[in-house]
Amino acid sequence: MTIVLTEIRKGAYYDSVVLMQLQRALLGLPGVVDAGVVMATPANKALLAQSALLTESAGPALPDDLLIVVSAADQASAMSALAQVDALLTRRRSNAMDQDFRPRSLESAAAQLPAARWTLVSVPGRFAAGVARQALDLGQHVFLYSDNVSLADEVALKQTARERGLLVMGPDCGTAIVHGVGLGFANRVRREAAAGQGAIGIVAASGTGLQAVASRIHSLGGAVSHALGTGGRDLKAEVGAGTAGQALDLLARDPETRVIVLVSKPPAPVVATRLLAQALTCDKPVVVNFIGHPPPARVLGNLHFVATLDEAAEVAQRLATLPGTEAGDRPPRRAGFLRGLFSGGTLAYESVLVLQALLYPLHSNSAITAEQHLVDPLKSQGHTILDLGGDEFTVGRLHPMMDNDLRLRRLKQEAADPETGLILLDVVLGEGAHADPAGELAPAIAEVRRARPELEVWVVLVGTDLDPQGLAQQRAQFDQAGAVVFERLTEALHAIALALAVSPPDSGPPVALEVLQTPPAALNVGVEAFCESLRAQGAAAIQVDWRPPAAGNEKLAGILARMKKK
Repeated sequence: MTIVLTEIRKGAYYDSVVLMQLQRALLGLPGVVDAGVVMATPANKALLAQSALLTESAGPALPDDLLIVVSAADQASAMSALAQVDALLTRRRSNAMDQDFRPRSLESAAAQLPAARWTLVSVPGRFAAGVARQALDLGQHVFLYSDNVSLADEVALKQTARERGLLVMGPDCGTAIVHGVGLGFANRVRREAAAGQGAIGIVAASGTGLQAVASRIHSLGGAVSHALGTGGRDLKAEVGAGTAGQALDLLARDPETRVIVLVSKPPAPVVATRLLAQALTCDKPVVVNFIGHPPPARVLGNLHFVATLDEAAEVAQRLATLPGTEAGDRPPRRAGFLRGLFSGGTLAYESVLVLQALLYPLHSNSAITAEQHLVDPLKSQGHTILDLGGDEFTVGRLHPMMDNDLRLRRLKQEAADPETGLILLDVVLGEGAHADPAGELAPAIAEVRRARPELEVWVVLVGTDLDPQGLAQQRAQFDQAGAVVFERLTEALHAIALALAVSPPDSGPPVALEVLQTPPAALNVGVEAFCESLRAQGAAAIQVDWRPPAAGNEKLAGILARMKKK
């Protein structure tokens, strides 16, 4: 039979690494069968109970208290183990790092290391937002490893950071690489690209995803310029990809980065749309792996969509070996909404499938999601793709491949709408189709162009030189009417995406590029192992001797905070 003894240390704080190492040290003592060293949260108490380490004496312990539990073969061994706790903690502290003086506040740490531009935060979640705010007030970029930070706090922190041209990576950001120095859990990867190649930058809302891509790039012989984590919730609708947008902008401006990789767990559709639209404006290839998000195409402008993390690394490495960039010529940005008037149902559906990733709001009578459903097919709403061959339009009339009347009327209606910025038509030739569709549509297009010269009409012409309508003759009529003619739907959709994709929101001043141009010097608040890692990589770092304000008493901490502001 074993003896279980418990010790409660009120308001005591140690980082999780110290607690883990203390637990392991206790397990190595003579007579000790099992041990638990945790903060006394309900979840931790439940885990202790599962291991038969929770006794009635642990009942009064509060979440801010330290619980030390020892299960030993006899009373003497248990008491001896508890008696050695302070010595074990002191030994850990003395061996942890060569830092004679540990500042107790961020302010004094910043004064001790004026070169620091980063603060790493890994304290318990309910205190983390407060520490991050202090860092932002000091003009520091924040690597926020802590989890259990509220969504409201994350939104507020990132809004403050954007307004000040600062980065908040996190909460729950486990990984980043800045100028070759890993923050948190980071692999050591090659930074300098081989001759003729370019380095690859990574923006990731998935920490392990970032590590997998960076490691694979390294194994392929490639180099990683920088890898910027955002935290797992950054691409949620409430957060709006604030950090991802800043990181993408940084890497787009970084001369050392030739190719960019975007990695995320399933993003909110509207957020994915905005981030992809921003990526489209980049003059560098961008490889996108939005896990679980349907890719609109394999390649769309400078965007390359992939399905796996390995594929992301492999495509990025291939692109990094190509000279220059793949941005190419871009059509001018256009104001207003797209109005697509299709006779082909499949062409309309494919247009929705491709454009849903880049245009918002997008509606159709051939919708893919419920949000895209067009309430009134007779009136366009936002960007609209209409299948005029749908059942609602063909009752009592011929299919629009044979009869252009409905499309002519709708063309006139859309042209009269001041919100319309671009009209797209498909014209499908072949047996059984209208004998001369351009003969009817081209004059109407010319009339639209005379009335509104700024409004372009694009035509996707589907057919062959053997079709009875005559492919060349049909094209000549549309050219003469002032239409822009494409012979492949994909080409037209790519051009539309570049011309009409959602404009990135004004997000405050850009983050200064200098944040990537020197190795990070950092203040570390929380897990000491992160500070040790920075120093091992040659970066300057100071460990802050942080303690919960007011020993974790939230009411007293609030009073002290208000007094400090006065």
